[in-house]
Parts: sequence; structure tokens; C-alpha cells
Amino acid sequence: MEVIKGVNVDYEELATKVFIETIRILGGLKKLIEYRNLTWVPSLAEASYVIVLREVGLKSESDIATELGITRQTVRNILRADPDEVLRYLESGEKEGGEHVAGGLAKLAYSRIKLGEPIELTLEEREALEEGLNLELLWAMLTLIRVRGLDFPAGKEELAERLKGIVVRGKPVEELLEKIECPVKSPAELLHKLKAASE
Repeated sequence: MEVIKGVNVDYEELATKVFIETIRILGGLKKLIEYRNLTWVPSLAEASYVIVLREVGLKSESDIATELGITRQTVRNILRADPDEVLRYLESGEKEGGEHVAGGLAKLAYSRIKLGEPIELTLEEREALEEGLNLELLWAMLTLIRVRGLDFPAGKEELAERLKGIVVRGKPVEELLEKIECPVKSPAELLHKLKAASE
């Protein structure tokens, strides 16, 4: 894959665009819901981030695993996914997926973005994303991915290091962490506190 050119690439923003494009490739949010497997959503977000860090950030499997708090094997499975195989899988109508499906979808999405195909969310798509999946899903998913493997309870410094760059409802997570009481006991409590601090 050819790398998207740019001196100051925002990995977070690009990974979000790749994630959104994976949902479009699947046929949109309604189709994703029809698959009856919303557990795909975190896998799609994770794979999108892995592909961006590899293709744009030129990071190693080990560096990606460390940065995202996932195993090196998970990174390897995502990177080895075959986009053509995933297209055949989607055409077959099967409902079960895994890292290879998420990885293949993320590769396809990244290719489309690299070729300049449209990636911006329409107002209708943004509303459907927030309403259909029951909160500002992107920041919540990215937060959960980044804190995976972190020992809880966790303090502000650990959280700030892991969550750097995430924006919650238009506010930098670093700003919100200053408002919440720490230590945070669990990932669920972290999401709740960040959401409350952003209101």
C-alpha cells in the first residue's frame, strides 16, 4: 500500500475516517445492525487504527501493539488480512467475523481514502451513528481500545498518557481528566466520568 503523504498527519483523525469508511463498506449502520454483531464495532476501530499506524506512521507490529494496548498477534492478524478474501466473505452473507474481517475492511477503507474517495460524514450519517449506537461512539471506542491492558484503578497521569489526542464532545481528553476524580476504578467508570465532565 502506498502511504498517504503529509508532514503532520493526525493519526486519530485518519483512523476515525478509516473506521467510518469500514462501516460504509459494510453497507452502513443499518446493515451493521442487521449483522446482529455490534461487537464488530470495537474490532473495526482497532483495525482502523492499526492500519493507519502501520501505513502512515510506519510503525512496527511491536510499537503498534504497545501504543494501542493490544497483543502483537492481534496486530499481526489485522495486518495479514486479505481485503479480497473479506469481499468474498461479505458477498457470501455470513454473519460471523473476526480480526481478519476487520483488518481486511480497514485495508479496503484506507485504500479508498488514499485514492481520494469521499470520507466526510453527512449530518444524517453522524446522527445515525450517535443515535443508532447509543452515544458518541468514536471517542468511547477509542478510549476503551487505548486503556485495554491498563491496570485499574488508574491515575490521571497513566490515563493522560494513554488517551492523548482523544476529543470528547469537542473537548480534549486532557482537559476533562483534570475535572474528574481519580483514581478511576474501571473502564466503564472512566467513560461515565469523561462523559459527565464534557457536559
